[in-house]
Amino acid sequence: MIRRCHQIVAGALLLASLADVPGGAAAPASFAGAMAQVPSPAAIADYRRKLKAYQEARAAFEQEAGAYWNAIAEKRRVRNAKRRDRQPVSLDDYVLVHPPLYDGPERPINPEPEEERSPRQRKSIPVVADFLRAAAQQFQFAPQRPRTEIDFKRAYASVARAYGLTKEQAVRVYSFETGGNGNHDMQSGLSSSRPGSRAISTAIGYNQLLTTNSVELLAEQGDDILRALGQKAARSSGPQRAATERKIAVVKRMMAYARSVPDTWSAHQKLADTPKGWAIHALVLDIDVGPLLQTHKLLTSVIFARNKGYSRPLTAAELEMMNLTGDGTGFDMVTMPQAMRERVPTANFFQRRGYERNPVAIRHNTVAKLLAVTNARMDSNSAKPGARELAAAF
Repeated sequence: MIRRCHQIVAGALLLASLADVPGGAAAPASFAGAMAQVPSPAAIADYRRKLKAYQEARAAFEQEAGAYWNAIAEKRRVRNAKRRDRQPVSLDDYVLVHPPLYDGPERPINPEPEEERSPRQRKSIPVVADFLRAAAQQFQFAPQRPRTEIDFKRAYASVARAYGLTKEQAVRVYSFETGGNGNHDMQSGLSSSRPGSRAISTAIGYNQLLTTNSVELLAEQGDDILRALGQKAARSSGPQRAATERKIAVVKRMMAYARSVPDTWSAHQKLADTPKGWAIHALVLDIDVGPLLQTHKLLTSVIFARNKGYSRPLTAAELEMMNLTGDGTGFDMVTMPQAMRERVPTANFFQRRGYERNPVAIRHNTVAKLLAVTNARMDSNSAKPGARELAAAF
């Protein structure tokens, strides 16, 4: 009420001042603008009516959506318990309807002046230059970069083949993750063909490892990485051997840091968001360690499936589901019979926020459709030059 009275008084003062303008001259532009900014009672009433309708529609949607996603979580708990007890999972253990999507009125714009809010600060995402700087500052280390991209592809192909990944798995996952033309230092969201592009995550390389992936892999697979580096040192001599031995010493220090917390994703995530965690991520760029990290990222999923009794080789699309959603969730999709894949909505494998921000999962809204579009994208991208180079390296 005080605000309305203030606006009325202000309007009256403006009118009074206009009466003193000689010869009925036009009002100054600043006065006219101020008058135009004062909303009419009808505009305010219309806004309030629309706001009420929006709030009611949104509240109804939130109630419906909350119940749906609670059911998703409950069904997931049931499936996990059944698997622990080695009981079969059936169609009844999934939510078989698609999630509600809000289609009500948009929030109306308030015609009255509102208190200005400071813009939300966007969290800065570190990029390759930051990881390299952290490696130099925290561990006095600079990764050994390849002379050419094909050198890195050959190194990756050699490691992947030695550890049992198939050419089809490695090339098609690379094609999906990088678009078929990615380099070893490609970061998600950044592209030389799009000036001004911004990183959307810390994911780097052929299989798009996040900082947390690098920390976790080093904590869990560090001994194997050191063994591979030790074998390389034993085969070399002179300056090359000395360089490899210095690298081994650095990796040992990094591994000690990665293992300084419990072996959980959340603990590794906290370490990954530190300067030393960024430094560990720089290992992805090293021609010796990077291929090992990229290989182990896929190999852990293959081993997870094998340990669960899944003996058939994973297709590249199935491996990508485990790579994208995590081994447990991805394995849920992998082991699903085709008839169930046709009926089970993709929402069963997401948290609400992740699903609502994923247009691919919304558009291709069953397991069968999601696998089909993944395969289609792999087919298309595998024909691109970068993918053909990687295939030739096997």
